Amino acid sequence: MKAKIHPAYYPDAKIICACGNEMTVGSTVKEIHVELCAKCHPFYTGKKVLIDTEGRVEKFKGKAAAKEAKKAVLGKKAKTEKRAKAKAVKRAAKQPAALIEE
Repeated sequence: MKAKIHPAYYPDAKIICACGNEMTVGSTVKEIHVELCAKCHPFYTGKKVLIDTEGRVEKFKGKAAAKEAKKAVLGKKAKTEKRAKAKAVKRAAKQPAALIEE
């Protein structure tokens, strides 16, 4: 091996977890800070972390209500729909009543 090209090796390097757990390992870095370890990771501990699934329906309904409220304000799309309804009413008025044969 070539001299002076390899990083320094620390046989007593520490891995420090956010939960407070410390481990001693060999590494090229003196201290390593991690967020999860085998003592606090849900897969290894068997504790499940509940994901907030409640409120999804309410969130969707809120978005739908906001969209309807926005639609009520006369925008280009609302004006087009209003004109189409008026045109349909005019057409219905022009068409003669159905003939009933006896």
